[in-house]
Amino acid sequence: MQSKLITKTQKLRNFLALAAFLLVSTYAFAQNTVTGIVKDKAGEPLIGVSVVEKGTTNGNITDADGKYSIKVDQGKTLVFSYIGYVTQEIKVTSNSLNVELKEDNQLLDEVVVIGYGSLQRKDVTSSITSVKAEDMNVGAYTEPGQLLQGKVPGLVVVQNSDPNGGVNSINLRGASTLSGSSAPLYVVDGIPGVNLNLISPSDIESIDVLRDATATAIYGSKAANGVIMVTTKRGQEGPARVTYSGYVAWDKIHNDHDMMTADELRAYAAANNLVIGNDKGANTNWAKEVQQTGFTHNHNLSISGGNKSTTYNASLNYIEQDGIIKGVGNNIFTARSYVESKMLKDRLTIGVGLNGNIRNEWGVLRNTEGSSVYNAMYYYSPLVPTRNEDGTWYEDLSISQNYNPLSMIYEDQSRATYKRLQATGKINLEIIDGLMVNANLSYENQNYSYKDYYSHQSQTNNRNGETSRNTKEDIKKLMEIYGTYDKTFNDIHKLNLLVGYSWEEQSIGEGFGARGYNFYDDSVWWNNIGLANSWDADPAWANVAEKSRMISFYGRVNYSFNSKYILQATIRRDGSSNFGENHRWATFPSASVAWRLSEEKFIKNLNVFDDLKLRVGWGQSGNATGFNIYTARFYYQGGSRFTYTDPTTGTQGSYKNLNAARNVNPDLKWETTSMLNIGLDFSFFGGRLNGTIEYYDKSTKDMIWDYPVSTSYYPVNVLTANVGKMSNRGIELTINATPVQTRDFTWNTSLNLSHNRNEVVSVSNDEFNAGVLNRYNPNLPNASTATIQRIIEGEPIGTFYMWEWAGYNDEGISVFYERDPETGERTGETTTTPGEEDRTIVGNAQPKLTMGWNNNFAYKNWDLTAFFTGVFGQKIFNEPRAFFSNIANVTEGKNVMTSIVTEQLPTDKFSALPSDRYLENGSYFRLANLTLGYTFKNFNGWLRNLRLYASCNNVFTITGYKGRDPEINLGGLEPGCDTRSDHYPRTRQFLIGATINF
Repeated sequence: MQSKLITKTQKLRNFLALAAFLLVSTYAFAQNTVTGIVKDKAGEPLIGVSVVEKGTTNGNITDADGKYSIKVDQGKTLVFSYIGYVTQEIKVTSNSLNVELKEDNQLLDEVVVIGYGSLQRKDVTSSITSVKAEDMNVGAYTEPGQLLQGKVPGLVVVQNSDPNGGVNSINLRGASTLSGSSAPLYVVDGIPGVNLNLISPSDIESIDVLRDATATAIYGSKAANGVIMVTTKRGQEGPARVTYSGYVAWDKIHNDHDMMTADELRAYAAANNLVIGNDKGANTNWAKEVQQTGFTHNHNLSISGGNKSTTYNASLNYIEQDGIIKGVGNNIFTARSYVESKMLKDRLTIGVGLNGNIRNEWGVLRNTEGSSVYNAMYYYSPLVPTRNEDGTWYEDLSISQNYNPLSMIYEDQSRATYKRLQATGKINLEIIDGLMVNANLSYENQNYSYKDYYSHQSQTNNRNGETSRNTKEDIKKLMEIYGTYDKTFNDIHKLNLLVGYSWEEQSIGEGFGARGYNFYDDSVWWNNIGLANSWDADPAWANVAEKSRMISFYGRVNYSFNSKYILQATIRRDGSSNFGENHRWATFPSASVAWRLSEEKFIKNLNVFDDLKLRVGWGQSGNATGFNIYTARFYYQGGSRFTYTDPTTGTQGSYKNLNAARNVNPDLKWETTSMLNIGLDFSFFGGRLNGTIEYYDKSTKDMIWDYPVSTSYYPVNVLTANVGKMSNRGIELTINATPVQTRDFTWNTSLNLSHNRNEVVSVSNDEFNAGVLNRYNPNLPNASTATIQRIIEGEPIGTFYMWEWAGYNDEGISVFYERDPETGERTGETTTTPGEEDRTIVGNAQPKLTMGWNNNFAYKNWDLTAFFTGVFGQKIFNEPRAFFSNIANVTEGKNVMTSIVTEQLPTDKFSALPSDRYLENGSYFRLANLTLGYTFKNFNGWLRNLRLYASCNNVFTITGYKGRDPEINLGGLEPGCDTRSDHYPRTRQFLIGATINF
């Protein structure tokens, strides 16, 4: 019995051993090692291709010979992926698996938005840069210009940290005008001239920047400064998708002026035998009293979805910002909605949008000189208290331009409210295949109201309480009808035709203003202006209403032969009521060609380029900004008053004189900008390295300016005329690369460099002489009329024209080089009182090089972005350093910088004179943004994904500039001037945010 049991036990063991052997053998057979080589279509091995078992983390990458090895079960699927190539999924059926990856033409097939349509990137002949939403700048931003800083070659965007400021200046390929704004034309979802406050940055899908005239000429008279096409998010077919995004942000001042403390000021005065007359024994840090930690919170909620025939998208956005200066901030509520429906067998598409925005701003009043908080928080003496013993604000008005900054914050206040509403309609009808008739309709209404109040305790206004109320309404209407024909013949001939008509009408400035003063008390502030006991007779703030119209006809033809030889030609004819009756119409043509050399056999055989395209184009566009319907017309304005006695009744009345306000100029016309552009697009290594080189020559003629004329021939001594010329030449380089790509880690980098040379060619001719065009007066001590810049023919805008500092004389007083009035050369002598003839060119504010460098790192679910900006070669006039280094401030009862101990002589009574002593190199290199994020995925439920991120703006700056921040205004006619009365301090911002997709 025992023997039988042993036999059965032995058989069981043998069976289990056999089963185990078979199981291991089967597993060993299934877990075979798969090897192979991955090549491109030319047979070249691909390095770094990701080879991953689908649905797992089991994977590897190809080596230098394109070889890979991976252990995987038979019957499983391998995923082969590589940037620039189409991802392939192949089922494992053998131990050897060689793969040929096909090129991914996504970059070439990318759709680029152009005027009145779109094109594939490979068929574009113009200079256009596209920025997707995920590549835009991160921060508490409220307008598209802030999202583009450093992202587009040739586009110089200067920001500030003022919640109510936005962008200081924005220039594309240099200044093109002496009047009006240099800002580009914004086109939002095909509607030109839309107010950007109607758009929340969270609602933007992409931005396309049209940089040369061949791209912008289709917008004619408004496009000389470039065109920025903004595309907002639209609904997609499918179930409803809800997205919430929000953040909170904190701002702290980045770099403040180093002013003396009370103890330092007393010690300096004692050491140099200076008498301080207003020492009240206090030790007040006025900057800290005025400043605070800024706080911002932003919330955006959107919903989108639809079915095959109808899609929808709606969003709500709320942002509230409190600045680092007490009493400065805003809140903004924005709502957008868009519904699009297809009918008539999808041949008719109708879209309707409704957008609204309410913006409330509060701020400190930005008056000139001393009556500005931004100036007073530095110059006000630390030796005095904030308040008197009775609780009133401390004041000493015996000192010129000397105002308590806290008093100005709490006693001089302002509020502004903007209410904007826009309704849009789009109609697209496909008559036959390829032939479309389109219509764009837009109605935009903006209401603006402003109020300010100076209380009885105001130190800047002693009219016993004063308030002003101002309101106005602007209305814009647009209707555009255009037809397109898009057809491909024999698979190689692509033809796209466009012809259209545009009608615009603007009614702006309709409103009313009033100012009352002498109130009994401050109980109602601005809420009841009717309680004022006195009124101003002639309110200078009264609005002048105007209505203008523009009619346009335009057309474009695009032809492509096998995407190898490409031609584009456009023409637009604009008519505007704003200009002289002899020149209300103007024509703006353009033409460009492109040759994709990479499609030629002699280039293909090199096996070097994925894409190589040469572009050449020339075009014209115009500038009509900064002018209105009254610019070329004669009209009257109210003058002084006189008393008139009626001869019949003897009644006396007060009447206004009517004076001529402007001369008629029937020949006033648009400024016209012509641009030659040559570009070379290239791509290597399956798109892992690509970029563009551009050269442009941009010239503007018929620049508008006000010229002095004789009153013997004209009613008024100034005539607005077309005379000047300006030139910009430059070169731009963009490089995009993926230096590293592995299964888990990817590094994408993008670098753009731009150089522009600006020149004022002429401002006068035989008929009109502009004379000497001095610009910007910093109003410094002992030089209240001295300017520091001049517009000079042959020199760029922003040319500094100042005295040259020569050091000190034997008395320790600043001296300056004298120059011969005839030759302009130095005489070899110096003087303490330089004159106008001693000024000379000492530099200019135009940068020699601008750059943006973006780096995106991705490791599994982590992402890190490091974005750098740089501006090099420009000069900055450090006005705060000149003013706050004035030794006389000490004895006058104001504060000074601590640097005067080593940089100034206490005997120097002319230390503040504007000279090249305070002209500094403004070059800087900045880590503008650092963002770290993590995305939670695969929730498999009602939550699709969640991304959390932390961001820091203005991380660090490398610069030799001694001021607070080298990023200052580079636009307009007075670039490069670091002002002191209206310069909001630059901040460093920390931000924590989340994006949730339901």
